[in-house]
Amino acid sequence: MSPHLLPRPTRHTTRPGHFTLDRDTTVRTTPGAEAAADLLRTLLTPATGLPLAPAPTGDLTLALDPALHGLGDEGYGLTVAPHAVTLRAARPTGLLRGVQTLRQLLPPQASAPAATPVRRERWELPCTEITDRPHHPWRGLMIDVARHFHDVTTLRRHVDLMALHKLNVLHLHLSDDQGWRMPVPSHPRLTTVGAHRARSMTGPDGTTGFDDTPHGGAYTRTELTGLVSYAAQRGVRVVPEIGMPGHVRAALAAYPHLGNHPGRTLPVWTRWGVCENVLGVHDEVLDFLRAVLAEVLEVFPSPYVHLGGDECPSTEWERSPRARARAAAEGLDGPAALHGWLLARAGDHLLEHGRRPVGWAEDGALLPPGFTAMSWRDPAHAATALRHGRDVVLTHHRTTYLDYAQDHLPGGPTTQPGPVVDLRTVHRGDPEPDAPADAGGRILGTQAQLWTEFAPTAADLDRLAYPRLCALADRAWSGPTPWSDFTTRLHAHLPRLDALGVRHHAPAAPWTTLPAPARTAPSA
Repeated sequence: MSPHLLPRPTRHTTRPGHFTLDRDTTVRTTPGAEAAADLLRTLLTPATGLPLAPAPTGDLTLALDPALHGLGDEGYGLTVAPHAVTLRAARPTGLLRGVQTLRQLLPPQASAPAATPVRRERWELPCTEITDRPHHPWRGLMIDVARHFHDVTTLRRHVDLMALHKLNVLHLHLSDDQGWRMPVPSHPRLTTVGAHRARSMTGPDGTTGFDDTPHGGAYTRTELTGLVSYAAQRGVRVVPEIGMPGHVRAALAAYPHLGNHPGRTLPVWTRWGVCENVLGVHDEVLDFLRAVLAEVLEVFPSPYVHLGGDECPSTEWERSPRARARAAAEGLDGPAALHGWLLARAGDHLLEHGRRPVGWAEDGALLPPGFTAMSWRDPAHAATALRHGRDVVLTHHRTTYLDYAQDHLPGGPTTQPGPVVDLRTVHRGDPEPDAPADAGGRILGTQAQLWTEFAPTAADLDRLAYPRLCALADRAWSGPTPWSDFTTRLHAHLPRLDALGVRHHAPAAPWTTLPAPARTAPSA
């Protein structure tokens, strides 16, 4: 096993010799493989200076091969021989994954950005035979751009890093109490008002410090559609999240009539934590949700759309005569049941348009039918969701929340209150619950979460994500791997991150001596 491929390939055999890439190396493609060849040049030519020109009989062949259909949409076969390189896959996405493996077979300097190219006449690829396919189809990263806005340049950079690690879902948390980042032409105040707050907390929820610095930002439609296209070229899908019925204070600041007290004016929230203000349940709110989701569907072709659904207090509904009347008219048990009712209305709208709703599962049974569950609060919720026929993405906060501290050292940067989630914890992950054969639910995969209350800069995102995201990517693609095997490969991989300018965190102790964390197992 070569020590430096991350994630680890399914099967990998090293052969004697090497293939030499130089200025005379040409690339041959079969129909359907052109996008992968374009990506290969995009990644390697600026850093190496090698043109990798197209040719009908090239030294490096990228080919679609239906015979590899057993490897699925993302699997590929790669053969590096002394005089030729052949990358084959049944689907174009598989070729994109193989391009990233080719990239990792080169020295780390070949990954240097165009601003710092390393010019060599020759680059050597070790001879090897690889057959590879992912353990899970959903391998993601959620970036919260609502608490702190991060521009499209930063997001594109993270797409590049995700693709390097064969992650394939960028989940964008586009709205919350503290900011609304997506433009909706029918509701312009969502970004002219809802995207800006007067100040931000400097400590966790429950503290009293504020920075008194205004914060804001929103994307244009062109920026978002451009990001979607950029990500697709690298085999990454962008999944948008518009949260509801809670986490909507920014929307209510823009349009007070959507709340439970239509005459009340509220500012965009400046605190962290859970806000008690939630959407009303009158018809104007349903019209608003349909208008917002219509724009979401126009901008994002993803088959999945996240609707939030977590941390939704029912206090305002319980106090609202109109909300209580709606609950009674719909035959609900009480105002608290309006949470599922409103999510179901939004989810049905997506299903009618051929999309699949996703929600944060605080109890898998509470998400309406048709929803995919992200089980963040307790691993047992994943098992519950599977029993109720829901597909599941594993997002348990104790193993995937990268905004938590990553070591026990004092004096580090402010992080979200919670357990320490160190590198080994992320690598180990949580045991996967069994899906009952007759229930219909599946484990789609897993993803990491980067909540940004304490990550206002691009450097903060780097520090929180890496190298822990390497561990999640390895597990999501390869399945469980031995800790010693992973750390050996990660040690060799870090120079590549350095060459790419990733400002990653350094673990607090030698990796081989970190104690194994206590395991948490889902209940059946």
